[in-house]
Amino acid sequence: MNADTALTPATDPQGTAGRPPVRAATTTDAEAIIRMRSAHVLSKPLDEDWIRRCTQELAPRLTDQGDARAFVIDAPDGTMAACALGLIHPVLPAPAYPRGLAARVHVVATHPDHRRLGYARAVVSALLDHLADVEQVTLFELHASVEAQPLYRELGFTGSPALMRMTRLEQSAAANTELGSPGRLPAEQYAETVLKATAFACLYFTDENDRPLQLHSVYSPAHPWQLVGGTMDHGERPWETAVRECREETGLPVSGPPRLLATVYGLPGAEWPYSTIGMIFDGGRLTAAQIRSITLDPQEHDEVRVLPLEQWEGLMPTRDFARLSAVEEARRTGQAAYFGTWDWGNA
Repeated sequence: MNADTALTPATDPQGTAGRPPVRAATTTDAEAIIRMRSAHVLSKPLDEDWIRRCTQELAPRLTDQGDARAFVIDAPDGTMAACALGLIHPVLPAPAYPRGLAARVHVVATHPDHRRLGYARAVVSALLDHLADVEQVTLFELHASVEAQPLYRELGFTGSPALMRMTRLEQSAAANTELGSPGRLPAEQYAETVLKATAFACLYFTDENDRPLQLHSVYSPAHPWQLVGGTMDHGERPWETAVRECREETGLPVSGPPRLLATVYGLPGAEWPYSTIGMIFDGGRLTAAQIRSITLDPQEHDEVRVLPLEQWEGLMPTRDFARLSAVEEARRTGQAAYFGTWDWGNA
């Protein structure tokens, strides 16, 4: 991105004798990088036409004036053993990125014949160091596979695999001095590095025979039958969310006091890029008259159903039924449940 700075020369970042050195990629490496991406990153390999098109797109960007930077390791036979490609882009300046520059680690790939040799760490470390020290990028982002997530966490990235982030601040020492607490980031900057999650709160209702009550969703095929509840609004506490959602979704008033039945946690996935944390409270037992009085919001639900627990199993995804079963057991035993596997993208 900086026209007046050249890419760093080839170096051996680990200083290991006999190990092929990491070097900065040039325009002539564009095709090999694209083929590494096609073969070892993408879920479906590119055909030759797309290989050519992507190579023509990348090559001019791998120059001092371009926005792409890459580092590679060459195999003894002259092919590419590993590569890491980053794309620099402008963002609005902020204390965490005062120059208004960010970089996305777009491709990290290692040929299967050269894995478990530290090559991925070597090329990624070289790329991050160059972007930070030469290009003066301070905000880094990437999408990680579950397998690669531990490596990126060791390098300083935080967040979910769907979006991991890291900031490297030139002025961090001065900022720490101002805080009077060496080694700590200012609160605003630290907040950008921690886990991001959505939160929800629900109520578990049954009829007078302890049969679970659920609502049929009109908008979520992935979760067709749902407890009464929803996502927390800003400024709300979980019980307040449960009461508000119950009023909006059913018209039923809830007086409390709150009785927590289960805490739910889910990892991010293909369906949602953030972790999910939720609390499920006991809504009590409803009379037949109360159930008949339920008024649904047609934009959210179109049916109320009460069934014995075992009959719900065939109507719900596996993870949803497992959660419902845990909540039912918590109500029955009086011992609050922890359901920590309500992950996004799992059946």
